[in-house]
Amino acid sequence: MGRAIVHAALAAGHQVTLFNRGQSNPGLFADLETLHGDRDGDLGALQGRRFDAVIDTCGYVPRVVRQSAQLLADAADRYLFVSTLSVYADPQPAGTAEDAPLAVLAEETEEITGETYGPLKAACERVVRQFFPERAFLVRPGLIVGPHDRSDRFTYWPVRVARGGEVLAPGRPDRLVQFIDVRDLAAWMVEQAAGGTPGAYNAVGHPIPMRHVLETCRTVGGGDARFTWVDDSFLVEHEVGAWMELPLWIPESDPMAVGFFSFDNGKAVTAGLAFRPLQETVRATLEWANTRPPDHAWRTGLTAERERELLQEWHRDAR
Repeated sequence: MGRAIVHAALAAGHQVTLFNRGQSNPGLFADLETLHGDRDGDLGALQGRRFDAVIDTCGYVPRVVRQSAQLLADAADRYLFVSTLSVYADPQPAGTAEDAPLAVLAEETEEITGETYGPLKAACERVVRQFFPERAFLVRPGLIVGPHDRSDRFTYWPVRVARGGEVLAPGRPDRLVQFIDVRDLAAWMVEQAAGGTPGAYNAVGHPIPMRHVLETCRTVGGGDARFTWVDDSFLVEHEVGAWMELPLWIPESDPMAVGFFSFDNGKAVTAGLAFRPLQETVRATLEWANTRPPDHAWRTGLTAERERELLQEWHRDAR
């Protein structure tokens, strides 16, 4: 996301200063002013500087976020903090909006797990609001997809469908899923940082049927992919890992599934958030994925062998 934000800011004519440790892709934006340090204890390079807006993409622990928010409280006009839809208390009902209750840590910790990630982000939001009470933007995305997404949580599908053959498709074809192209998110965030109305926003796309996602992947990627829709109960029985082993899938029996793909994005849309056609997202994702080496280690998705075994078992059970 950081890469996309920089591109969006430059395209809009803004002057961009980067602050990072200088360890990952240090030459990516060689022409931009880059300040080196560490957000946990080494913010000296920001001392004495002033900024129209700060976009914080990597805050996970309130103690660490406090350091930058406190330092920049009088040195920046606006602070845009990238949060998450996971900040909401469980379970989230369908149509959860920004005024829903937020998650709270059961006990103080800085360890980031599946259980603490959302509550920690909610605590980070409170810190940002403390130092920027009328100038904070709290951006709550869900799944962010598109080129350069190393999580593979969406990339799996364009690549798998383009490979063709029988494809294991999870659950009901009309089950809704929800995500956002990183480029749409970045462009909107830059606009908000430059002149939007502060507040919290569910920054996520419109819910769409999984069938539409897969059929779009087939249209864009070509090939002879054939979709075999496999019931939730079968996937659960065979211990298929939701979300990570099989991206965009959570069994409907899971309490989280009620509102997981149906967050209310109306406030962000009213504030200008817009979405490119799904075909563009799939095409750009596939083109980027094809630049990776053939032995790329996938972080998410079924292996070819695992998918084949599950499909064989599914067809045996259906006899």
